[in-house]
Amino acid sequence: MRKRFVLGTALLSLGSLFAFSQESDLDPVTVTATFNPARLSQTGRNLLVIKGERFAQLPVHSLDELLRYIPGLELQARGPLGSQSDITLRGGTFQQVLVLVDGIRVNDPNTGHFTSYIPLAPSEIDRIEVLKGASSTLYGSDAVGGVIHVFTKTFAAKKDASKESILAQLKAGEYGTVMADAGWFKNTGKTAFGVGGQIIHTDGQAQRGIRGFVESQNLTASINHFFNDQWQVSLRSSFDRRKFAAQNFYTGFVSDTAQETVTSIWNQLQVVRIGTNNTLRLQAGYKNLQDSFSFNPRTPSNQNKSHLWQALLTNERVLGKKTSITPGLQFVNKRIASNDRGNHAVSQGAAFLVLNQQVGEQFFFAPAARVEWNERAGWEFVPQVALSYRTNKLQLRTSAGKTIRDADFTERFNNFNRNPVASGQRLGNPDLEAERSFSYEGGADYFIASSLKVSATYFQRYHKKLIDYVVTPAGQIPRNVNLVPNGTYAFAKNIAEVTTSGFETDIQFSKQLKNNSAIWATLGFIWLDSKSSDSVPSFYLSSHAKFLTNLSLQFTHKRFAFGLTAIYKNRQTQRGTSPLIAKVSSDYIVLNAKAEATIWKQLSAFVQVDNLTDRLYTDLLGSQMPGRWLLGGIKISLTRNQ
Repeated sequence: MRKRFVLGTALLSLGSLFAFSQESDLDPVTVTATFNPARLSQTGRNLLVIKGERFAQLPVHSLDELLRYIPGLELQARGPLGSQSDITLRGGTFQQVLVLVDGIRVNDPNTGHFTSYIPLAPSEIDRIEVLKGASSTLYGSDAVGGVIHVFTKTFAAKKDASKESILAQLKAGEYGTVMADAGWFKNTGKTAFGVGGQIIHTDGQAQRGIRGFVESQNLTASINHFFNDQWQVSLRSSFDRRKFAAQNFYTGFVSDTAQETVTSIWNQLQVVRIGTNNTLRLQAGYKNLQDSFSFNPRTPSNQNKSHLWQALLTNERVLGKKTSITPGLQFVNKRIASNDRGNHAVSQGAAFLVLNQQVGEQFFFAPAARVEWNERAGWEFVPQVALSYRTNKLQLRTSAGKTIRDADFTERFNNFNRNPVASGQRLGNPDLEAERSFSYEGGADYFIASSLKVSATYFQRYHKKLIDYVVTPAGQIPRNVNLVPNGTYAFAKNIAEVTTSGFETDIQFSKQLKNNSAIWATLGFIWLDSKSSDSVPSFYLSSHAKFLTNLSLQFTHKRFAFGLTAIYKNRQTQRGTSPLIAKVSSDYIVLNAKAEATIWKQLSAFVQVDNLTDRLYTDLLGSQMPGRWLLGGIKISLTRNQ
């Protein structure tokens, strides 16, 4: 019945989509796919662009929740309100998605579990570009399933474009929930400023011997100054702290009543020189993250401190009306100091070249190549090519490329310094080799009228030495001095070969109607199938969805607005080690709804219901997700173009 309900909702939404037509920007300019600014239809890639303003309009509370409803993106959540979610794209593991903020990677070197901790206040987001498929040629390690690129208002500000915006929200609801987020952005035409923050507190719903509490604080500040028509400098600094109940986030033990605190500081610099036919861009970033994890009150906590230093230099050059090229250099240094994993460091560097070539009026060709050096994995050549053919309403596209990924510090050294390590724990492997894969895809985008875009893509990825956790007896683990002799462990291994096939359909619609009404919607369907050469199934590879549907819908009419998000997921059932631990749901439907009314000028009030049907479900290991949750609040939104 619930499946019929969500499918009925999707069909009703589609019916609304086809009923209207008007111009909208479904073919925006993007830089994520090629570095050179280009129309999406010229890149040969499947890429979605979501404006940041959707955050305040849809029934979501944190950035990872917004990503959860973007077509084709799968978030495997362990808890509510941004406590922790693993991001996957096209059936990859959670370490195979790269997240960028204004061109600089924020993936933590400790573990991919922290990838969704994007150090930005929601009010700062200008747009989000989601690039699906192989992207290691452009961005290096981790960009296997794709790239999530978040652009901020300050760094994206234009010279001589004066604007000011203020956004503030206050929410309160069941289980002692109080949330507030606010942001101010101002562009004088010469200098742009941005300040934002978010606070979340909830006692949480009851769990086994603990409540699913969340306490988080985020504060960001940024500035972008145009010295003249050629030079501009942008700076950002942000602070993010999250403390939350982490019961069964990483184990299937009944004794697990874990709590975790993750604190990060992010600093970013960008210097741009714009010439007649070229744009020189120097970017640098530093991230400091401290993680404190306590399994229960009787056990000592894990203390991990990671550092990420990086620099990126690109030179976007226009060689002619139909030709542009971007060479680049990149350097990354990763470090960790941990009582559990030990002290380690690794550096990597790369040189790359990207060409954008138009042939005639409708054909676009984008080859790229990268040479990457990793002090642990050595040298690697990474090629990629994308082709696109565009008519008035139809775009045909194809791309192929190699991807790479080196193991993070958790995959290599988890429980390395523990003695003894209890049976059933996850264990790192210092001898892991780097992953390598080859991906190809083919698809089409059809522009129905000018407000509706339908995309369909078939893809395959061939992996060698994919890294994942596999149940392994202690006697088969090379370094077993700190293990229980007869125990079994989730041991990080290189799986010989893995093939992932999939088909995805994305639908985007944006329409301004009569009588001060508007509708915006995205709908995604994805089918995935992964086959491994290993007889024993690996953990994260077997957890991705077999079939996934995500829906976002926002409708406004004069002083009233309604938002809906929905997800349907079907995948393999997983069971915990104890009947007291909830099994991972094989399929579920979750609906969230938000109704908002303007009560005075820019002041509005809203009511929001999360998990509308009170669905009991889990995504990973058996960490229970919340049931129905009722909230309400007020919002102030003001924008002035000066």
